[in-house]
Amino acid sequence: MKKTIYTIFFVLLFFSAKAAKVDTLQVFSAAMNKNIKTCVITPDNYQKSNKNFPVVYLLHGYSGNYATWAKSFKELRQQVDQYGFIVIGVDGNYSSWYFDSPIDTAFKYETYIIDELVPFIDKKYKTIANREGRAISGLSMGGHGALYLSFRHQDIFAVAGSMSGGVDFRPFPDKWDIKKRLGPITEYPENWEKNTVVNMLELVKDNKLKLIIDCGVDDFFIDVNRDLHTKMLALKINHDYIERPGEHNIKYWENSLKFQLLFFYNFFNDKIK
Repeated sequence: MKKTIYTIFFVLLFFSAKAAKVDTLQVFSAAMNKNIKTCVITPDNYQKSNKNFPVVYLLHGYSGNYATWAKSFKELRQQVDQYGFIVIGVDGNYSSWYFDSPIDTAFKYETYIIDELVPFIDKKYKTIANREGRAISGLSMGGHGALYLSFRHQDIFAVAGSMSGGVDFRPFPDKWDIKKRLGPITEYPENWEKNTVVNMLELVKDNKLKLIIDCGVDDFFIDVNRDLHTKMLALKINHDYIERPGEHNIKYWENSLKFQLLFFYNFFNDKIK
């Protein structure tokens, strides 16, 4: 009995000593003239290592924030330790959709992430500061944002994913504050056409991006994801596309994140020698 207790104690002590570190930072955005909170998760070997680490940027969904990933995804710290990369929990306000709003200068989240956040992280942390050392993914609004940013900035990101992404928001003209960012679709149809991911596939026909896209079959975004997949096949755009049982909820995303982080790990492992 005593031996069993000592064994359990040793195992608990071993794993408690190995734990990813979570920091919350304030990153100043000159584009929006404000400080923006950012969550940074580093693996347990970060401080002692002399190497540089790949970085995964994660974008939350509508009504979320920078802390969504660290607070709601219980296995994320363990996954960061397992795969040995840095994870950045990006704050996209509650409803920015991660682009620069053409009608509201207070929302310049594409500029913030690409021109301010990424350089800040590369300066402050031991990162692999090139496209092959960076991945980006997100859920729901963040899934759209991850594809949007990676499509437009293939010099910054080499691999990207979307989980239950709102990859075509035109069928939802009154939802999730999109019209606050783009204007009503009846008045500003060109804003909606230009900024929805499904209309941006010409940017990735060269297959420079490694892509993974998934959605639950009972999700309200399943039809737009299937449509995106069909169009990508027609254009011969390489990508992994997955449908699984699931809805638009944390249970599905926790499972989805496991697949996407493994996908990113395999990419980094192949590209970074």
